[in-house]
Amino acid sequence: MLRVSRSIHVAALALLVASWSSTAFSQEVRHFRFAYDQPRGTGYGIAGDIFADKLKELSKGTMLIDQYPGAQLGQEPQVLQLMKSGDIEFCISAAANAATLSPQAGVMSLHFLFRSEDHLKKSLADPKVVAAVKDMIEETVQGGHVLALITLGLRNMYSKKEVRKLEDMKGLKVRVQATVTEDTMFPAYGAQTVHMPFGSVYTSLQTGVVDVAENGVNVYLVNKHYEVAPVLSMTEHEANNNFIWISDKLWKSLSAEQKKWVTAAADEVGRTQPARSLELEHQSAAKLKAIGVKIVNDVDKSGFIKVAAPYLDKLAKELGPHAVKIKDLIGAVK
Repeated sequence: MLRVSRSIHVAALALLVASWSSTAFSQEVRHFRFAYDQPRGTGYGIAGDIFADKLKELSKGTMLIDQYPGAQLGQEPQVLQLMKSGDIEFCISAAANAATLSPQAGVMSLHFLFRSEDHLKKSLADPKVVAAVKDMIEETVQGGHVLALITLGLRNMYSKKEVRKLEDMKGLKVRVQATVTEDTMFPAYGAQTVHMPFGSVYTSLQTGVVDVAENGVNVYLVNKHYEVAPVLSMTEHEANNNFIWISDKLWKSLSAEQKKWVTAAADEVGRTQPARSLELEHQSAAKLKAIGVKIVNDVDKSGFIKVAAPYLDKLAKELGPHAVKIKDLIGAVK
């Protein structure tokens, strides 16, 4: 009888220890690196905060995001490679920089593909567009997956001089992202292209290595590019689209439940970040105007659009079938 009693106690103790172990494991807190090359006070930071807050909520505090803004872990092309190798768990990249991994991602940089801010916002929220971009990355990139699409608004040109019409571009040296789209379009406008990391743009504008750079209004503001290029011309020639990535190494290590949390947190970013980021663009324009930056709102875009129009189909076709599908889906968004 004594042996039976001892056996029962041993079994009960084993079950209790197993229960404690299971509880401790389920409540294990994990930290993940989330890297991007823009300052925290940009649309990238908005995306990072939304993702971090939602993932913390869904995981009950067991999955925590540590953000590394301002290129602390490298510029986007380097960070993408670190993400692919699993050395960084999450990152944001411009679609144009994603083209270093999947050239067809350059479709998101086609000039005048997006007709307005409203069209941009609706396109990024369109389930078919989102699915097509994710499919493109799944079929063309190893080591990483796209979780969500975000934006930093429409890109505009800034320089020491105004760009009011197509003819003003002739002979200017423009810093561009390293994509086929940019290397084709700016020469078509009569300009010369110069590739360089984003972190080198300020000094290059200051020293005259380039005459013009182009980016979103908030990016122009927070990086203080207005100090060396005090004229912002609202060309709105291209969308500043971006991808949130997860490394395949991390993805494969997650449980089914954790994958659902990550996906849901990314979906929350996709739903809410574009509108907040576009509002940030408007606020930034007001701040720039208040500090004396010259903003040219009445740019004659007709010449740019006329030159760019034939390239929409041509470049998409050259990029590949995924690019054609994404371009057509975006064009169909009303």
